[in-house]
Amino acid sequence: MIFRIILCLLCGYGFGCISTGYIVGKLNHVDIRNYGSGNIGTTNTFRTLGKKAGAITYVGDVAKAMVPMLVARLVIFRDEPYAELLGLYVGLGVAIGHNFPFWLHFKGGKGIAVTSGVMAAHDPLAIPLYIAAFVLSVAVTKFVSVGSLVIVTIFPIWIAVMDHGEPYFVHTLIVSLVFMGLAYFRHKQNIIRIKNGIENKIGQKVTVAKDDGKGQDA
Repeated sequence: MIFRIILCLLCGYGFGCISTGYIVGKLNHVDIRNYGSGNIGTTNTFRTLGKKAGAITYVGDVAKAMVPMLVARLVIFRDEPYAELLGLYVGLGVAIGHNFPFWLHFKGGKGIAVTSGVMAAHDPLAIPLYIAAFVLSVAVTKFVSVGSLVIVTIFPIWIAVMDHGEPYFVHTLIVSLVFMGLAYFRHKQNIIRIKNGIENKIGQKVTVAKDDGKGQDA
């Protein structure tokens, strides 16, 4: 099983290194890393390039998690009793690859879009809960980062409640906690900015300078 876990992580990492936000930025003649937060995720793409680019980035990041996960679980390992767990490991590999892509010097996104795809693929029944929690959190606080951290916190709670008694439950729960920990680690600067009252609120844009290739928060 250890070999298969490693294989799933490596395969997932490869998919995660498909940096959608960076690609979308380049198609718009912009290096997304030079603007806003500097990461290549959905939120920064949305703020820098607008709704269409942000939506494309989100769909791409979700798809690169869900597709290999579902293929692993429903096709490659469909006869294995721990197929669902291996699917989660593929998703974890995708999140790591997204956050730390080797070809971009390990500077990627924060993994929330990817993790949302993982959560949806793991249990579609939880999707309405995740959406409601995210929307409510952002509506109340005006911080996308808060909504992001709320849903990744709900992930292991959902597994603890709904998957209790399932084969490899403890292992699955631990992996979900790793997802949560990774998200909090990647959002540590956001948490600091929230505490200091300087975190960007939803709707704030980034000014794209066409002359010097550098940007600043609007």
